[in-house]
Amino acid sequence: MAAPVFEEYEPAADCPCTGCARQRRETALRLAVRAGGHPAAHGARRALVLVTAAGVALGGGTLAAAHPAGPAGPSGPAGHGRDRDDPDTATPQGGTGPLHGRPHAGPSASHASAPAALRPATRAEIINRAKRWVAAKVPYSMEKYWTDGYRQDCSGFVSMAWNLAGNEWTGTLDRFGTRLDRSELQPGDMLLFHNPADPSRGSHVTLFGGWTDHTRTFYTAYEQTRPHARRLATPMAYWNNSGRYVAYRYKGLTGGTLGNPGAPGTSAAYPGRASFGPGADNRHVTRLGSMLAERGGGRFYRSGPGPRWTEADREATRAFQRAQGWTGRDADGLPGPDTWRLLVTGRGRDIPPGPGAAASVPAFPGRAHFRPGRSGPHVERLGRQLVKRGFGAHYRSGPGPRWTEADRRNVQAFQRAQGWRGAAANGYPGPETWRRLFR
Repeated sequence: MAAPVFEEYEPAADCPCTGCARQRRETALRLAVRAGGHPAAHGARRALVLVTAAGVALGGGTLAAAHPAGPAGPSGPAGHGRDRDDPDTATPQGGTGPLHGRPHAGPSASHASAPAALRPATRAEIINRAKRWVAAKVPYSMEKYWTDGYRQDCSGFVSMAWNLAGNEWTGTLDRFGTRLDRSELQPGDMLLFHNPADPSRGSHVTLFGGWTDHTRTFYTAYEQTRPHARRLATPMAYWNNSGRYVAYRYKGLTGGTLGNPGAPGTSAAYPGRASFGPGADNRHVTRLGSMLAERGGGRFYRSGPGPRWTEADREATRAFQRAQGWTGRDADGLPGPDTWRLLVTGRGRDIPPGPGAAASVPAFPGRAHFRPGRSGPHVERLGRQLVKRGFGAHYRSGPGPRWTEADRRNVQAFQRAQGWRGAAANGYPGPETWRRLFR
């Protein structure tokens, strides 16, 4: 039966022809009108769809006959991830593929099952690889590849951190991990949401870097997002679709130096007071420093943390002990069983900012500077600080001196990262937003 002339046609997700692939890509990248897209672009698309449908009808056949539909396998439709707290903008990501510049088995190659041999990786190696992309501010792209050969999108980021042999997507990453309960999450595990019904709506993946405090409502997420890779305190499990994220642990995980009780290759047992102090040089010192850095003690380290005990280790340990309200010998800067237990379980209070942090915050110029139509140096200063802190996802250019919707949405993302909701996260900076942003 001929296709109706005015029935909209969307190309099959697994059609390999150049035209369909291009239209799928353009459709994924095109902004909706409500998100700033141009209405003419959508009108032109509809006209093209109608002409296509008419051509199919006049030709006396259907597109299904020209391109037989097959089941969408793991290496079929390219995945698409939404990698920020914007419910209206989908961010595409690439599908499975080889590392850039490496030989590939061809389009028939798929990951129908998990590979028999996985590259071994420790938790420390996984987190350190993620940190390298964050430090380099690797730009987000579903088409470009970084110098290490991995695609610069969210699933390429996790493929890189887990040291996988190729670039995976949200539809295949679970085959490289073992499913966990969220209470079992340890640094280096992933939180994955794949929407099989429509991968372009919400699919995303992040790396778990540790709990931010004892409430376990926020965690440190390492992720690839616009405009670049970032490390950010994130509500469990994500800004949207939170309940649909699933925790996984890399199947190739070996012993490491990070983690909490129950993690493979790590131990919650206190290694003994002799492992710490002047002259100590061992892996327990490295693990202590890494845990202290995650709890706010990073400012004490000029380099490291490392295996050799330094004054930075003592100062960071003492700051953590004092944060718990301990004094005297209980806050001597040498970790005892109670200090160790709080650190490895992610409990207790974090180390507060240093005494000079508040003094370095510039004075809040007033709410009136941050409103539609306003322009001035304070707006540009705010925007640059947002980008510096990893909240510049909505800027297409700039930031500049004129207040725009991009400024408001970036401020709102920062406010939500503080755990605020409702009127407290309206996107307009007040004194507390300003203080936290610049401290």
